[in-house]
Amino acid sequence: MGAAFGWGLFAGSSLILGGILALVLPIRERLLGLIMAFGAGVLISAVAYELVAEAFQTSAGNGSLALGLGTGALTFFVGDAVIDRMGGEGRKKMHGTAGAGSALAIVLGIVLDGIPESAVIGLGLLEGTGVSVAVLAAVFLSNLPESIAATTGLVAGGWTHSRILGLWVLVTLVSGLASLLGYAVFNSAGPSALAFVLAFAGGAILTMLADTMMPEAFEHGGKLVGLMTTLGFGLAFALSVLE
Repeated sequence: MGAAFGWGLFAGSSLILGGILALVLPIRERLLGLIMAFGAGVLISAVAYELVAEAFQTSAGNGSLALGLGTGALTFFVGDAVIDRMGGEGRKKMHGTAGAGSALAIVLGIVLDGIPESAVIGLGLLEGTGVSVAVLAAVFLSNLPESIAATTGLVAGGWTHSRILGLWVLVTLVSGLASLLGYAVFNSAGPSALAFVLAFAGGAILTMLADTMMPEAFEHGGKLVGLMTTLGFGLAFALSVLE
């Protein structure tokens, strides 16, 4: 259980790193968009080869994969809509709109984005083969552009540096707890339940990518995001094959 919490913390620590980078370095929007596109490609590969493929093998065709995928997508869709209404819509933007929302909405939005990814790290440990390098890289890399964009927007919205870093420390701890819960809650779960949870995470992540991450990447990075997304996908696939 300690390993699940530790790996979740490690993956979430890139939120703190991204926040620090945004506070001390002038990061251009185009570079951020390309980093975001690369992270999206890594996540797409992780969903396809580490989550959905594993869920398919585990489910044995009993419908838990389809049910989990649809439920995960709908859960993120509804949760994201609620958080947008609360004032967290601009949490990934760099133009100060993040600071206009309520602190609670921003925190909830970032947690909603990250919990499925972090929980998958703990679930991976249940197989006894250790943490998937591809999943760990996907979570770590996808967190970086999110925290960079949100930090820049929060600074423009009047947040102090200490308050921003405190936010990222809090969310990193939540990421560690999500990984721990993913391991502890489903430690004795049957194959169908595991398949459902893996597919649930995959559906939530895919919906998040299409709804928030990829539009932001294209807005900042332009047409090069296609190449960067493919590069991220290819490298993550290579990691999956070499594990």
